[in-house]
Amino acid sequence: MKRKLILNLVLIVTLFVMVAPLAGCETKYIPSEADKQVTQGLPSEFLKLGEAWQLLQKNFVDKSKLDPLKMAQGAIRGMVEATGDPYTEYYTPQSYQSTMVELTGVYQGIGAYIGKKDKQIVIIAPMKGSPAEEAGLKAGDIIVKIDGESTEMMNSDDASMKIRGRAGTKVALEIARQGESKLLEFSVERREIQVDSVTSEMRGQVAYIRIQQFILPTTRDFRAALQEAFQDGARAAILDLRDNPGGILDQAVDVASQFLTRGIVVKVVDKDGNETVHKVRPGGIATAVPLIVLVNEGSASASEIVAGALQDNGRAKLAGTKTFGKASVQNVLKMSDGSAIKVTTAHYFTPNGQQISSQGLTPDYPSELKDDELVKWAEEYLNKMIAEPAAVK
Repeated sequence: MKRKLILNLVLIVTLFVMVAPLAGCETKYIPSEADKQVTQGLPSEFLKLGEAWQLLQKNFVDKSKLDPLKMAQGAIRGMVEATGDPYTEYYTPQSYQSTMVELTGVYQGIGAYIGKKDKQIVIIAPMKGSPAEEAGLKAGDIIVKIDGESTEMMNSDDASMKIRGRAGTKVALEIARQGESKLLEFSVERREIQVDSVTSEMRGQVAYIRIQQFILPTTRDFRAALQEAFQDGARAAILDLRDNPGGILDQAVDVASQFLTRGIVVKVVDKDGNETVHKVRPGGIATAVPLIVLVNEGSASASEIVAGALQDNGRAKLAGTKTFGKASVQNVLKMSDGSAIKVTTAHYFTPNGQQISSQGLTPDYPSELKDDELVKWAEEYLNKMIAEPAAVK
């Protein structure tokens, strides 16, 4: 039903932007029988789209600038933005394809995850080793301008498309940063970005595994990293979810399930109040080892699902700073012309019923330690657990 409604919406906008201007001085919009057929089942207020188009066609001074496709896309974009939900967005055919490519782990840009928070375009996290990180961009930075253009009216997809571009070219960003009285200016060279979803290393008897984003290869790569760690003698694990902006829900459930034998990973509640419970999937290969999960303000969405599941099930302690606070689920619904709408279709809750939107998850061990300093703290904590399990609480 939802897909049918969206397709009808595309048809109505397309119809309205293709009708001829009214004759004479008539300005009142009179819907035709075809209009009525297309709008059946839609609110009557949508007829105003056709009225607005006809008024522009009749009165606008420069007819060459009345591009039906651009105006149809603008109408849909405005409709989506009017929901007030920063995570519900319209994708043009080009941006939809770019987004799908990104989920495979390879694209061209500066390597920064961005989103919209408090009506501002913010950097959720720069990727480790990326041009964005090398240039000095940080999680929480507010992107005020891109190549001199204000982001005030952009959604996160608009901003992403303007920041991405051919490798070797540069993008100019003006940044507002907490604690800085003036805007900061950055010129960042784009490169081909290879997202290594999972990286790992052995630190003595402790396996350190970092997940950068939950994309299509994550579960496969994460299980492989765990298996290799156990073969190398790992007796404990650090799961680093800092600056991980989230990604695919299914991958998050799989990752959490590697550490749990039973229970709930996440509860998802849709628009009608129907609850879907995602339970632990059998076959976890790290269900008994001591575990610490590292989080920060750049840990969002799917990262918070994993961290919340492990915290609520008493499986791991969280260390670091409070997480981003994005507790909603989006589905990308493709439209007939190759464009798409990313729609917030549900809210998720941790196993104990926490709705963490805006407030985020609170670590068991709050810490302002950064980068490898926090990893070293976690390593020492776990080594004590290995040596004297009863002595560490």
